[in-house]
Amino acid sequence: MSGRDLSRWRARAARLGAVVLTVGVAAAFTAGCGDDSTSEAEKRVEQGVEEAQEGVEKGKEELKKGFKEGEKAIKEGFEKGKGEATKGVEKAKKEAQKGLERGKEKASKAIEEAEEQLNEYGN
Repeated sequence: MSGRDLSRWRARAARLGAVVLTVGVAAAFTAGCGDDSTSEAEKRVEQGVEEAQEGVEKGKEELKKGFKEGEKAIKEGFEKGKGEATKGVEKAKKEAQKGLERGKEKASKAIEEAEEQLNEYGN
């Protein structure tokens, strides 16, 4: 999960907290105002608390979902990097093999030239 995504989730959690607080304050304020009976005020407070709890639960689920998505993205990135590293190793092996072949050819050529000079000057 990138820093941008993480900050977005934190902002959502902060907004959710503000909504919960606002609902609680509004419910408490409503309970203290007007001619409503005490039972009506209690019902509103309870409803506000329930809504706040539901909001918190929803926020927790969203956060879990975000972490799962982030974990998945990390795993995919790791697998991609692993594949690229394997390709790099294979390419390096091929280049090394080519270098060995060229080295063998040059060594064989040098040996042939040395043998020719030995035959030419040795006899």
